[in-house]
Amino acid sequence: MSTLTIRIANDKHERLKNLAAARHISVNKLIDELATIALTEHDTHLRFLARAKHGSAEQGLMLLDKLNQVESLCNKD
Repeated sequence: MSTLTIRIANDKHERLKNLAAARHISVNKLIDELATIALTEHDTHLRFLARAKHGSAEQGLMLLDKLNQVESLCNKD
């Protein structure tokens, strides 16, 4: 495990402490969770870009049309 030192504004630090307290976790755990979210988002974006290179725009649009049809059927109830 590594140690990370960051510099942030005092007011932001206070807000992070308050957020951590509201979640009943330490600031360290909060930062770890936020880092996990950021990395997951980045990995998802990279996977999307890789798949988009090999995908078909026409097929993608057809799937979106199907989803819209299903959504409109669900919203009728």
